[in-house]
Amino acid sequence: MSQHIVVAGAGIVGLATARELGRRGHRVTVLEKEARVAEHQTGNNSGVIHSGLYYAPGSLKATMGTLGAASMRDFAVEHGVPVEICGKLVVATTQKQVPSLLRLLDRGKANGVPLRLISPDEAHDYEPHVACVAALRVESTGIVDYRRVCRTLATMIGDNDGQIRFESEIVDIHSSFDAVTISTRSAEFVADQFVNCAGLHSDRLARMAGLEPSVRIIPFRGEYFQLARAQEHLVTGLIYPVPDPTLPFLGVHLTKMIGGGVHAGPNAVLALAREGYTWGDVDRRDVVDSLRWPGLWRLGKKFWRTGIDEVLRSLSHQRFLTSLRELVPALPDNSLVPSHAGVRAQALHRNGSLVDDFYYERGIRQIHVLNAPSPAATAALEIGRRISDELESGL
Repeated sequence: MSQHIVVAGAGIVGLATARELGRRGHRVTVLEKEARVAEHQTGNNSGVIHSGLYYAPGSLKATMGTLGAASMRDFAVEHGVPVEICGKLVVATTQKQVPSLLRLLDRGKANGVPLRLISPDEAHDYEPHVACVAALRVESTGIVDYRRVCRTLATMIGDNDGQIRFESEIVDIHSSFDAVTISTRSAEFVADQFVNCAGLHSDRLARMAGLEPSVRIIPFRGEYFQLARAQEHLVTGLIYPVPDPTLPFLGVHLTKMIGGGVHAGPNAVLALAREGYTWGDVDRRDVVDSLRWPGLWRLGKKFWRTGIDEVLRSLSHQRFLTSLRELVPALPDNSLVPSHAGVRAQALHRNGSLVDDFYYERGIRQIHVLNAPSPAATAALEIGRRISDELESGL
């Protein structure tokens, strides 16, 4: 049965969901407060198609991330979006890191990721300047232009008789057993179903819709540099450190970009605004909202040393470079050129634990996607299918 479904957010998850719903014959309206697609998380990420390596076996991240590595690649190839499956190295730079690397190997195998343990000599065949005592070679990792993916999805939504309404910030949501009414500053939309893919503002829309979500969005800024042109030859693909298993962030890494050049980063610091891309971006409401959430204080108590290190790395280019030199020691002092930043919408429980998987809550005629961090871009087409299945299961 065809329905009218309103989707909040024209990032990659909202667009993939709207495209899938349109393919299934539903009439879709996407409401986006910005003037174009992919303005926030999607448009400011590293452009990596992740493999599904890092995630707990059986989790949504693992299953949809692994499937997404293939479906996103195939989508890009089919629709002429620039994509390259270049593979990556995850490197242990000390013997102390090797046990964690081996656990990562086991996790990747459990998730069906094509990877293998290699020696330093083999690693140097891929990355001549990398430092390591052991490494994982992950073949399915790639890079893609996610902004182009989003523009393609937007075109497909229109081809299925859907519409995207830009500069349409949602100010009210009212749901009944018969319909859900979504109001912007200039228009009102009556729909059969509502899907909240608003990313950094998803918990606020959930509260606006009458839910009391069990998590709060806390914004973390990730700052990037690029390697100076003279140093780009020191990195040929993607080089990642062994991640800290207690944190959702992968650590600063070196990433070949689809349009040329090499990304370096990101770090992870608490942002002072949900759209806070610099230290000067401060939003009082956002700061108060974060500080009122007890989970942030509990997280800070547990990881205060890590937080201080990340702030110092944000304020010091030399500290940032020192971290990168653990991966590629040959990087000289003039290696880094400032680049963009992104803000990650990290859902946090009241007890201070980070939400480690994709997470959504349901209301009457509503689905609210409240945690869709990396690898959400990789898995976007799979997430769109799952949300569509959830909506149709209640028809």
